[in-house]
Parts: sequence; C-alpha cells; structure tokens
Amino acid sequence: MTDMTRRAIRITEPRSELSVTAQLLPEKAPENAAFLWSYLAEPRVVAGIHAMWTGPEISCPIPTTHLKGEAFAQALPAENATLTPQPGDIVLSYVPPRMWGGNPHAIFDIGLFYGQGARLLFPIGWLAGSVVAQVLPEERDQFASACGIIRRNGACDVTFTRLES
Repeated sequence: MTDMTRRAIRITEPRSELSVTAQLLPEKAPENAAFLWSYLAEPRVVAGIHAMWTGPEISCPIPTTHLKGEAFAQALPAENATLTPQPGDIVLSYVPPRMWGGNPHAIFDIGLFYGQGARLLFPIGWLAGSVVAQVLPEERDQFASACGIIRRNGACDVTFTRLES
C-alpha cells in the first residue's frame, strides 16, 4: 500500500493489558509518520516509563541501537506540532544531538498521552512535538486505564507493531 492514510499502529503492554490501535496522521505530519512507519518495518519493543515532567504520558525513548545506520533516522521537523498534547495523542519528539545535556545522539521519543493537562515542558525548556497518530476514540478509555496501571507499576516494555487495512 503506497497511501499512508489507512495505516495504523498497534500498541501493547501485557502487564497493564494495554492494547490499542492508533491511526497515523500522514496528511498532518508526513515526515514524522514516514519515520515511524519505517522504524516499525519490524515490530519493536521499547522501554516505557511514566514521564516526570510532561504529565500524563508514558514516554518510550527509541534506543539509539535501533537507529544506528538507518536511513530514516534523520532530523525531524515539527509537524502537526503541539506543546499541549491531548488524551489519545501519540507524539513523536525529536531532540537534536548535544541539545540535552551534551548527549551526542539525537533523541527520538514516542509519547503516549492519556490524560488532560499534558505539556511538553522538559528540563531543557519547551519543546514542540509532532502529533503523529491518535488512539481510536473508542479505545481511549482502555488506553487511559492501562497507562494508569503502567504509572503505578513502573517501567515496562511497550510493543509497537504496524497495521495496514
């Protein structure tokens, strides 16, 4: 399928029973959606932890080992940008090399936003992220409930898988 308008991702985490579908938004965030789709050419397991600064978010920083040598691992523009993600938003945040504490690697983070009051305020300041996908409306209550369980349980492994319809 060459048209990304019907592409989605499945997000799962067994301990919390997280299991939701998020529709990609290529018409609003084309480069970010293309990055995520390329990254998920194979299912990926990414460590997730409840965010400390941004509010109701499970933060899933993509390991640099997943990106090394990958053509798609390039600087990403802010597209469909937000500083205040809404419940159900899947936000791809990009931090250039050396911007955060001198880290020599770029940071790519998949944020799972599940509640009201989120903000993209980090120790380095405000950083707009790209809303790259949204959890299906009918799954948002389950999404919020599962993310709340992750918050209470601590670190976990989140699996991201491509879906095509």
